[in-house]
Amino acid sequence: MRRLLSIAVAAVLLSAGAACAQQYQRPANLDFDLLIQELFAQQGGDDNTASYEDIYENLSQFFQSPLNLNTATPEELASLFLLTPNQIASLQRHLRTHGALLTLYELQAVPGFDLPTIYKLAPFVMVPETGLQTDRRNFFRRLSDGDNTQLIVRTTRTLEEKKGYTPAPIDANGRPATRYLGSPENLYARFRSTHFHDYSFGVTAEKDAGEQFRWNPAERQYGPDFLSAHAVIYNRGRLKTLAIGDYQVQFGQGLLMSAGFAVGKGAETVATVRRPNSGIRPYTSVLETIFLRGAAATVRVGGGVEVSAFGSRKRVDGTGAVVDTLDDGQVSVDGFSALSLTGLHRTPTELARRQNVTETLGGGDVTWTAPSRTLQIGLTGTATRYSAPIQRRAVPYNRFAFRGQANSGLGVHYSWTVGSATVFGESARSGASGGWGHVHGVVASLSAAVDAALVVRDYARDFYSFYGNTFGEGTFPVNERGVYLGVKVRPVSRWELSAYYDRFRFPWLRFNAATVNSGGDEWLGRVLYRPDKLTTLYAQLRVERKDRNLPTAESGTLRQVGVGTRRNGVVYGGFRPSSRFELRSRVQVSSYQLGERPRTTGLALAQDLNVNLGRRVALDTRFALFDTDDFDNRQYLYESDVLYAFSIPALSGRGSRAYAMLRYSPTRRIDVWLRAARTLQRDATTIGSGLEEIQGPRRTEVRVQVRWRAG
Repeated sequence: MRRLLSIAVAAVLLSAGAACAQQYQRPANLDFDLLIQELFAQQGGDDNTASYEDIYENLSQFFQSPLNLNTATPEELASLFLLTPNQIASLQRHLRTHGALLTLYELQAVPGFDLPTIYKLAPFVMVPETGLQTDRRNFFRRLSDGDNTQLIVRTTRTLEEKKGYTPAPIDANGRPATRYLGSPENLYARFRSTHFHDYSFGVTAEKDAGEQFRWNPAERQYGPDFLSAHAVIYNRGRLKTLAIGDYQVQFGQGLLMSAGFAVGKGAETVATVRRPNSGIRPYTSVLETIFLRGAAATVRVGGGVEVSAFGSRKRVDGTGAVVDTLDDGQVSVDGFSALSLTGLHRTPTELARRQNVTETLGGGDVTWTAPSRTLQIGLTGTATRYSAPIQRRAVPYNRFAFRGQANSGLGVHYSWTVGSATVFGESARSGASGGWGHVHGVVASLSAAVDAALVVRDYARDFYSFYGNTFGEGTFPVNERGVYLGVKVRPVSRWELSAYYDRFRFPWLRFNAATVNSGGDEWLGRVLYRPDKLTTLYAQLRVERKDRNLPTAESGTLRQVGVGTRRNGVVYGGFRPSSRFELRSRVQVSSYQLGERPRTTGLALAQDLNVNLGRRVALDTRFALFDTDDFDNRQYLYESDVLYAFSIPALSGRGSRAYAMLRYSPTRRIDVWLRAARTLQRDATTIGSGLEEIQGPRRTEVRVQVRWRAG
């Protein structure tokens, strides 16, 4: 491992030395992949894949159809998670005082905007070349000729045979073993047409690997396993938004209703702590649990007041279902233990719980915005009912968990910008239990070079919010108290220092911490240096201490709680020697220790070479080595992938991973992606477990995607 670490450090320093030796003066190269790595910088701990995929989808949409800075609302700008509330307010004041921006470079004249911020923002925003005020018609004509109408078709497959696709052996009772019912291909298709602030409609279909492609209306399947469609119109008189089909809503800080995308704690220590009050949005992802299905609308009633109403009725997957067979042979679900979030229906067991419970949800929001747009206050209410009661397992940590069929919530949210500070928050009460949830914070620019954020949260052990996704340590806002302090400092030009400290407690028992008032703390420090527009260097260290159950050496049963300490370090160097080539070197190290048990370690090295051969051809490549003592030190490495696909594999054990992705555009309207990735496990004879097990040390994934664009 020491030898690998020495090689990796040398590679990073080599990239840095080459970068510092050459100071190119050319327009900034926009780096979408690096930004995603910064936002998803947290390693280990509780993973929230749903939020990661949704925020990636959100940023990808802005990347393909950039926001017009002259007309973007504060909520849309906040949805980028790149600007602090103070920067957004400063931009709005600049537009009111000086009129529409004529060029993106004019942002340098806006107080609070420095060059690193502008470089990071540039991929997702635009300014019409002629200015919106002078040529509005031409602006919308240019949009309609862009990427706003497109069809995407994708297929993905693992080349090696997994156990789930092998012939099923017969057990001693004469029953065949469980196997996947469908083919090993993952199939995806998506059509969407959208006009900025005008309308959006689209259809998305997906079949996961192992699922069946079948036509069976009796079981609510019409070809692929998952189908989603939406139609949304904007700005028709007093009607701000009308959505029919699948959609998401986000009000306040997401304590009651969150659209799903939330970055949480990471290297962006200030801008991401506050959730945008983005209202109603079309749903375009393939996650099968975090959306609403029905209709929603927002109406401007005057005086700065907007009224929103939403209703949803959809089928969901209930695990641990208690079923009853009726006289006509139909199966009735009399109760279930929890909602399944995987969306996978590959085996008879998974297929039996597919859409076996009906979820009905309704609610609304009333938000008042002051004429100055510095103050916003809102009231949100929700009501949810399931067709069968939730019956939790009788274990101690579930004592205060939700039980029953129905729950409601009522909350108040606010945001107030005064001077260089923005105060925000939300408080809500759960109707089924009376439990309260609170999250309040402030983001402030202490000087031209210093930004800071403070967030305090208190989620009761009996606060229930099925669609809540606000700031916190856990996945859901329940059974948690904490204080977060983040800071970002730009001491001199080209340097940026970021840090946060978070202290949290859990008043009641947790799944993996069998003690009252367990908790921990976490801190992160990061130093970033950009010597020029073509070079990025940073080093980052994150340390987390959290109470966890200690297993006994004899049987693995749980007896007491100890402190688990996780450390993650990252060193990164990126450099473009020319407009056609880019080098990226990355070193990740980690360690984990639980109580007095021996400390384990992990290491990953990644070297990227990306080649751009013009508008039509681009090639991204990587070779990575990893060496970890156990799964607690698994290494997450963000990878470049085809448009709207998301890849952060968890690498554990000892081995290597490599991928290559080719993008080819034979015409202006057609793009083709070819991607192949291979993992070689050098310390094992099999990869994966259960039905995902592969005999042999290699796993190879191949992905092909084609996109057609109108215009």
